[in-house]
Amino acid sequence: MNAPAPVYLDYAATTPVDPAVAAVMSECLGPAGPFGNPASAHAFGRAAAARVAEARAQVAALIGALPQEIVFTSGATESNNLAILGVAAASADHGRHVITMRTEHKAVLDPCRHLERRGAPLTYLSPGASGVLEPRLLAAALRPDTVLVSIMAANSETGVRQDIGALAALCRERGVTFHCDGAQAVPRVALDVRSLGVDLLSFSAHKLYGPKGIGALYVREGARARVQPVSFGGGQERGLRPGTLAVHQIAGFGAACELLGRLQPAEGDRLGELGERLWQGLSGLGGVHRNGAEASRVPGIENLSFEGVEGESLFSALTGLALSTGSACSSASGEASYVLRALGRDARLAESSLRFSLGRFTTAADLDRAVSEVRQVVERLRALSPAAAGAAWGRDAPPGSVTGEAGAQGQGTWVRFQLLTEGDTVKEARCLAFACPHTVDTAQWLCERLRGRSRRDLIPGAPREWAQARAVPVEKLGRLLVVEDALLACLTQWNEGATI
Repeated sequence: MNAPAPVYLDYAATTPVDPAVAAVMSECLGPAGPFGNPASAHAFGRAAAARVAEARAQVAALIGALPQEIVFTSGATESNNLAILGVAAASADHGRHVITMRTEHKAVLDPCRHLERRGAPLTYLSPGASGVLEPRLLAAALRPDTVLVSIMAANSETGVRQDIGALAALCRERGVTFHCDGAQAVPRVALDVRSLGVDLLSFSAHKLYGPKGIGALYVREGARARVQPVSFGGGQERGLRPGTLAVHQIAGFGAACELLGRLQPAEGDRLGELGERLWQGLSGLGGVHRNGAEASRVPGIENLSFEGVEGESLFSALTGLALSTGSACSSASGEASYVLRALGRDARLAESSLRFSLGRFTTAADLDRAVSEVRQVVERLRALSPAAAGAAWGRDAPPGSVTGEAGAQGQGTWVRFQLLTEGDTVKEARCLAFACPHTVDTAQWLCERLRGRSRRDLIPGAPREWAQARAVPVEKLGRLLVVEDALLACLTQWNEGATI
């Protein structure tokens, strides 16, 4: 019998294309549809251009913009780069100072760091513990040579919303261009660029049930001169983004925006209720932190940190769920979330955090299944940790046992062995571990190999041999040294005759 498919809870990373959107895209691909090059003057080109114009109006309507203010790109990452690098290039003769926030997406931070490497002064503002940036901090950071401020509308990991209207107003008073990464906010809350007062807004189709490979940069009509192109070619998109327009992707983007505009109010309420259902189901575990709970957040993104479990072991054990440990664009690094660290979470707690992002096709049954699986895994990992079960080992340890441990929870690897000995021979061995899956597996494997070994020949091999036998990545070899140290501690106690 086949196992059920994992529950998809990673809508903040990407969304499936809505079937209605896919149908619109399909119409543009075959010879009977508007497949032509929109720049061509013949009938096929005119049909394609008309389809692009329709989609441009649909995309603009979603955010309260004019159609001519929409520049199509390959996605929010390109839109962010065009906004940041384009404004920097256009403003270089009168200022180079750029302000952003430490918790921005990498698609904003990386182009900012590129400018910094080329000599531009950058200011990275830190939000408060809730994740919200106080407008007074931005006001204090603005300088006469500030040319751009880039602040996201909603954080991709926590869903925390910024007061974009207040921040943009500060920039408008000083004549500073304000850019906003709206990739996570546009799909979840109604945004109106006029009332917000932003100059530039980035967003992407694949976050709102459209296709990958297409996005937009809103460029306020009066701000066009503040942006220079960063790529060059045929002059498409008002000279800001050259290249033949992908009609089928643009049409899909437009259809997705039109559909989202109709569904968004009710869908926001539904996702908010589902988020509460998730939280109520997991908060009873104790030691669970809802990151960004003190702030206004977009519906459908829940970021939870779990005390007493190692992050990689938690994530890898949740085989029935498709979710993220952070922003999917950067979580492959294996490092603790820089967003959660900036909010004051320590490294261990940041590493044991999960982002549950819900969407159009998420059901209450999906959430109940997720709650059940997370509870089971967290309870099992906590029971395996020396912190939870260690005290009992001292109380119920049988005569003739020796115990040794190494590492600490704060270090990310903590291993404890207990050996039941008879004379100079190990009769049984058991272990506890707060560690990554490879380290836990190796420690448990060693317990099997310790049975029957003598005190003189206690440790079976060396960490490098264990790593090869258990397929442990070379970068984790240092964690196996902790396992070895725990066994050496057992041997020291045994040799000293300190049996219980």
